[in-house]
Amino acid sequence: MKRVVSVSIGSSARDHSVELEALGQKILVQRIGTDGDINKAIEIIRSLDGKIDAFGMGGIDLYVYSSTKKRYVIKAALPIYKAAVKTPIVDGSGLKNLMEKRVIYYACHNCGIDIKASKVLLVCAMDRYGMAEAFEELGADVVYGDAMFALGIPLPVKTMRTIKNLASIFMPVVSRLPIEMLYPTGKYQSRQQNKSIFHKYYYDADIIAGDFLYIKKHMPQRLNGKVIITNTVTLDDINTLKERGVRMLITSTPNIKGRSFGTNVIEAILISLLGKMPHQATQRHYDMLLKKVGFGHRVEYLQ
Repeated sequence: MKRVVSVSIGSSARDHSVELEALGQKILVQRIGTDGDINKAIEIIRSLDGKIDAFGMGGIDLYVYSSTKKRYVIKAALPIYKAAVKTPIVDGSGLKNLMEKRVIYYACHNCGIDIKASKVLLVCAMDRYGMAEAFEELGADVVYGDAMFALGIPLPVKTMRTIKNLASIFMPVVSRLPIEMLYPTGKYQSRQQNKSIFHKYYYDADIIAGDFLYIKKHMPQRLNGKVIITNTVTLDDINTLKERGVRMLITSTPNIKGRSFGTNVIEAILISLLGKMPHQATQRHYDMLLKKVGFGHRVEYLQ
């Protein structure tokens, strides 16, 4: 049996384990959270290095993007990434732009959502550049929340050109900050800050998209009729969205026995099946395997 382990600096309360079969091979998939402890994540990776088939790196990205060609390295992620010497390790970035651009087109063509006529809140474009690109190509009216949700600055952005300009100014500094200053880790993943100053952007939007922990960060009590397009969700997350009136949930990653894992997990599964190191895997390899394995998008009608 193949074994894939996602080591996350997120909350251990979100840990999960499933067995699945893909291309005739059984795979044990595990998510292990370290509650914000980077050193513990490094220790776990070192203890399993060479003993499993692939690592996912969760709760932190190695790269964020301001265009398809321009990416920034998150310095806090490097010690975790470098802890794996023998076993391949991925953060999901090899798949993220592919799957998350595709899910917006899927929502438009398969779920009856008129993207061009929709108002969209994309909580962080640099974290979900594929989504941002698709919304722009389809003509959506988008508010980009990078400054608001990552930095807490009440600055809504309306164009990707502005996002690129802001990235060139701030990312050389921001990329060197501790991850807990940029993204909820550990116990903070289950805690809502709920700054009401950001609620109006949720209320104004027809579609709320992007990383679920950013969406959850300032989520108001009522989201009647909204569509959420996101990634990793647990059963508790789905119940929360249902209680708050969300109409439809669409995830870029598939439903694997009730759980939508992050792209780092899906990429790690594909790497384990390919038997290649990440630098040897191409978008063509991933696209072929996604179709063969049957990893599609998840759609849940919640009301």
